[in-house]
Amino acid sequence: MPDVHELVNDLVLKLKRRRIEGSHACAKLTAELLRQVISQQRVPHTNQAAALIDAVKSVGEKLISANSVELAVGNIVSRVLHIIREEDVSLTSSALEGLGFGSDDEETLADREEQHLGASPAVAAAAARSALRAPSLHTLLEGIPDSATVPHPSSSGGDSEGRSRSDKSLRTRRLKHAVIEAINELISDIDTCCEQISELAVEHIHQNEVILTLGRSRTVKEFLCAAKEKNRSYRVFVAEGAPRYQGHVLAKELVAKGLEATVITDSAVFAMISRVNMVIVGAHAIMANGGIMAPVGLNMVALAAQKHAVPFVVVAGSHKMCPLYPHNPEVLLNEMRSPSELLDFGEFSDCMDFGSRNGAPLLHVINPAFDYVPPNLVSLFITETGGYNPSYMYRLIADYYSAHDVIVQQRRSGSGI
Repeated sequence: MPDVHELVNDLVLKLKRRRIEGSHACAKLTAELLRQVISQQRVPHTNQAAALIDAVKSVGEKLISANSVELAVGNIVSRVLHIIREEDVSLTSSALEGLGFGSDDEETLADREEQHLGASPAVAAAAARSALRAPSLHTLLEGIPDSATVPHPSSSGGDSEGRSRSDKSLRTRRLKHAVIEAINELISDIDTCCEQISELAVEHIHQNEVILTLGRSRTVKEFLCAAKEKNRSYRVFVAEGAPRYQGHVLAKELVAKGLEATVITDSAVFAMISRVNMVIVGAHAIMANGGIMAPVGLNMVALAAQKHAVPFVVVAGSHKMCPLYPHNPEVLLNEMRSPSELLDFGEFSDCMDFGSRNGAPLLHVINPAFDYVPPNLVSLFITETGGYNPSYMYRLIADYYSAHDVIVQQRRSGSGI
């Protein structure tokens, strides 16, 4: 089995060097790594959940600091922490039910005394006192029944201690097993989210419509292709998404699936939007207020759609839902890509005269990667669990995260947009 520290360092290096393409891949790799961390983590007999939480937080902080703009990494870390808390509460509740708490039939003192018939008077008296006294918090949390605190005439002290250790070890294994199973379900959800979202396409795309999208999104591509497979006939305008021109790739992929696609320049969006019935785009991240981080240029598309009353629909998996708000200091809303995506420095070398102005170039290039689209410009979110209004997103996000776990997001002093 590979050493977990090597796996952590390897993923940190990949995130730093931007070797992982897409939030989907980042989310899946993060979940798989945290599953491995929990599997190999040695936990004490007490405070098992706290030990697992500390281990996940320690790894999570390294991953988040390696690439702060990839919010899917922090999302998965926070979701795993939430899973640990939920499974711990579930096991504790089961232990309490096993002790008789929460059931309608409470044992009376006479019932307890009948269980100890044939025992010595001293044991019977101890059992009676135990029935009148509430068990300690330590006893409840460790899942040790009350009867374990009263010596049974047929059991020695060594046997009681052995059972106690066995109960603790069993509860530890149960917690880790339950958490790992829940993470497996999370990984499965990440794998199948595009397919599940695509099943909803036929409800939103109708015959002879014109759809506009920008750039290239795997979720959008599968969503559009799913509607085509249901015999929906429609056209797609694809804004090319400069400077990386991912729209060119998407247009070729759609044509290969039998869809009619038209490539337009980004600057032509306002000119063409009046012919469009719906805008369907992907997202880099969905913020807690219902706004989105999206490829640069999408805010312009959203404004054009609002101006012409065209629905602006965002399709994205739940792993992109972020518990943070855009104004949180932990959030870096943008990053600057290489100027070489915009200009060939060989052709513009005469504009970059480092011999003037104390060595500073006269020509500057700014190449932001993302736009922030506020929630008032979004008409509908479509996730694997259904369609939601932007105003509902904070309630949906609350189902996946605990307020205690958002602190794993690293504060950044750098500038964001």
